[in-house]
Amino acid sequence: MHGAAMAQATESNAGWWKWLVVAAVVIVADQVTKALVVASLSRGEAIPITGFMSLVLAYNAGAAFSFLAGAPGWQRWFFATIAVLASAFLVYLLKRGGGRIMCAGLALILGGALGNLWDRIAIGKVVDFLLLHYGGWSWPAFNVADSAITVGAALLIIDSFRQRRTDAPLPAAKEQ
Repeated sequence: MHGAAMAQATESNAGWWKWLVVAAVVIVADQVTKALVVASLSRGEAIPITGFMSLVLAYNAGAAFSFLAGAPGWQRWFFATIAVLASAFLVYLLKRGGGRIMCAGLALILGGALGNLWDRIAIGKVVDFLLLHYGGWSWPAFNVADSAITVGAALLIIDSFRQRRTDAPLPAAKEQ
């Protein structure tokens, strides 16, 4: 690596740990909101917030969209293991550095993964409480951690379309 490239790489990941603070904020917000809902609602109870959103208390032993929720219990540790491995990889990516949009996306996904991991380890299932619905249709209930993961993934997709700057000179256009 040339001196300028090395300085730029060091500059881009020097404060990587600050993104862990973003992840921690997501975890705290997720756990506080889940605790409030668990303390306030009975399972299956719904409190309408708007014509299309309600607070409910639901538990999900599976993954997204209740994938494997009906399995006999092994999925708890399977999804916990995936969350631990994914979280370690996300920390590695944050430590490597990158643009703000990419790092924000990684931090949001990390916080969401760890928020739901906490539930899996502590109670064996994830607490969900936000329910979107319209007429007879409803989206599966979700939580702050799920929202952070979704926004983080969207940021990573947006970042993937951004043009990258490189230190290599652009090839000269051929003159005719």
